[in-house]
Amino acid sequence: MAQRHGGNLLVECLVNLGATKAFGVPGESYLAVLDAMHDTEGQLDYVLCRNEGGAGFMAAAWGKLTGKPGICMVTRGPGAANGSIGIHSAMQDSAPMLVFVGQVGTDMKGREAFQELDYRAVFGTMAKWAVEIDQTDRIPEIIARAWTVATTGRPGPVVIALPEDMLSAPTDAKPIKGPSRIAAPTVNPGAENDARELLEAAKRPLIFFGGSNWSPEGRAALQAFAEENKIPAVGVFRYHDQFDNHSSCFAGHAGVGMWPSTAKLIREADVVLAINVRFGENSTQGYTLFDVPEPKQTLIHVHGSDLELGKVYQPTLGIHADPSDFAMTMVEGGPLERRDTGWCKQAREAYLAGFDVPEQPSPVDMAEVTRYLQKTLPKDAILTNGAGNFAIWPGYFFRYGKGQRLLAPQSGAMGYGLPAAIAAKVADPKRTVVCFAGDGDFQMTSQELASAAQAGAQPIVLILNNGIYGTIRAHQERHYPGRVSGTSMESPDFSALAKAYGFHGERVENTADFPEAFERALASETGAVLDLNISEEALSPRMTLSQMRKAAAAAGA
Repeated sequence: MAQRHGGNLLVECLVNLGATKAFGVPGESYLAVLDAMHDTEGQLDYVLCRNEGGAGFMAAAWGKLTGKPGICMVTRGPGAANGSIGIHSAMQDSAPMLVFVGQVGTDMKGREAFQELDYRAVFGTMAKWAVEIDQTDRIPEIIARAWTVATTGRPGPVVIALPEDMLSAPTDAKPIKGPSRIAAPTVNPGAENDARELLEAAKRPLIFFGGSNWSPEGRAALQAFAEENKIPAVGVFRYHDQFDNHSSCFAGHAGVGMWPSTAKLIREADVVLAINVRFGENSTQGYTLFDVPEPKQTLIHVHGSDLELGKVYQPTLGIHADPSDFAMTMVEGGPLERRDTGWCKQAREAYLAGFDVPEQPSPVDMAEVTRYLQKTLPKDAILTNGAGNFAIWPGYFFRYGKGQRLLAPQSGAMGYGLPAAIAAKVADPKRTVVCFAGDGDFQMTSQELASAAQAGAQPIVLILNNGIYGTIRAHQERHYPGRVSGTSMESPDFSALAKAYGFHGERVENTADFPEAFERALASETGAVLDLNISEEALSPRMTLSQMRKAAAAAGA
C-alpha cells in the first residue's frame, strides 16, 4: 500500500466510520488534515465556521440530532479554548462528539511552546475522554476507540489532540474499515419482572425520560408502554421532544422554570421509572424533587451506562440496559396488571392547564406568536434555542409532535441556538428550522450567519429583542430590586445586520404583523432574521418585571 501522511489516514478513517461533515476553523496546526479533506468533497465536507465556539456548538447539535458523533476541528491553544464551550455542552447533553485539536510538535511538548496546551489536563474532566496521538501508525486504533467511546454507554464528547509532526509523518498503516457493532446492554429477565411488579403495585406511577440516543423504535415503544398502561410521562430538561407532546400521557417538561404542576406530579409519584436520565440539577429542582441519596419515591432507574446508576440517587431497582431495548421489552411483555385510578388523566389536565397564560405586556406577544407557530410549522420542523428567559417559549409553550425536534443546551450556554440551527440545516436542508434567540444570546454567535450563508444552510431566526439580559435581570430584581447594574444593553439594527449577511431581515413591531412577516421568512430562499419588538416588562409569561420588583421589595421590607 502506498504511503500516506497522518492527515490522510485520519480523514480516511473518519470517512469509513461514517462521518460526512466536519465543523471547524482552520489552523496551521492541522494543515495535513485540511490537505486530505481537499479530496473528500461530497464524502466528508468541511463546514467553515467563524469562531471555534460556533463550530463546537454545531458539532454538539449534530450529535444530539443525528445520534452520530458531531465532528469539530480546531487549532491548538486559542482555538481549543474557544471550542471548549461546545465540548461542555455536548457532555451535559450526553451528545456524541469528536473534537480534533491541533497540537505543537512532539519535539516541543512540555516547554510552553507557542499555543501549547496539556489537553488531558484541560479537557480531562470536561470530556468523556481526552487523548493525544503521538504515533502516526496508531491513528486507526485511537480514532476507532474514540468513535466507540463517544457513542456507547452515556454518549459524550471525546477530545483528540493531534501533534503537527505526527500528522505530516508518512505511514503504511491501513485505515479502520468501519465502525464496530457494539451490542447494547440488554434487559435482564429478572429485572424486567421486578420492574413490572413495582409498577403494577403503584397507585401513582410516573415515567421520567431523557437523552438523545433513542432509536425511532424505542421512542415509539416508550409512548406505547405509557399509553397502554395509562402512566404519565415527563421529559427531563430540554429532552421532552423525544415523546409526542400531543399524547394523552405526556404530562410536562422538568427543567428550569418548570410548571408547579410538573413538580407536584414528580413529588407525589409513588413509583418513578426513570429511563435514560442522568438526574441533573435543573430536572430535579436543585435535587429537591427526590431526596438524596434515597428518594421517598420507589425509583427504577434504567440507563445504558452503569456509571449513572446510583451516581446521585440510590434506586430501588437499577437496570443497566439500553433505553430503547428496555422500552421495547416492556411493550412485548404485554400490558401491566393495574387499575386505572385517573392519575394519568389528572396529570395531563394539569399540564394542559399550564398553557392558559395572560396577554403579554409587550408589543409582540410571544404567547400569540407561539400559538401561531404551533399551527403553522411543518410536522418535521426543528426548533433551536440558546439560553435566556426567552427560551421558555420553545421550551414550554410549543408542543412537539412525533417528527419535530428541539435542539437546546442542558448546559445553559448562550449562543447555542444559531449554530445548532445551522447544523440542523446542514443535516437536512429541506426541513424548516427555526431558532429562538434573545438579543444578548444572538450576539454571542451572530457572526455564524456568514457560516450559514457560505454553507447554504440558512435557518429562520427569531430575535426576542427586549434590550436586557433577561435571566440575569430577573435574578437581579428578585435579590436587588430596582438596582439595575450591568443588564441593559444596546444592540445593532438586527434586520440590517441580517441583510449584510445575505439573509432576509425585518423588524416586527406588533403581534398582528408577525404572521405575514413569518410567511415572508418561510418564502425566503436565503433564510431570515425577524427582530421582534419585546418589552422588558414581559420578563416571564406570568409575572411582569414591575410585579417581580414590587414583590421582591415587599418581601425585603
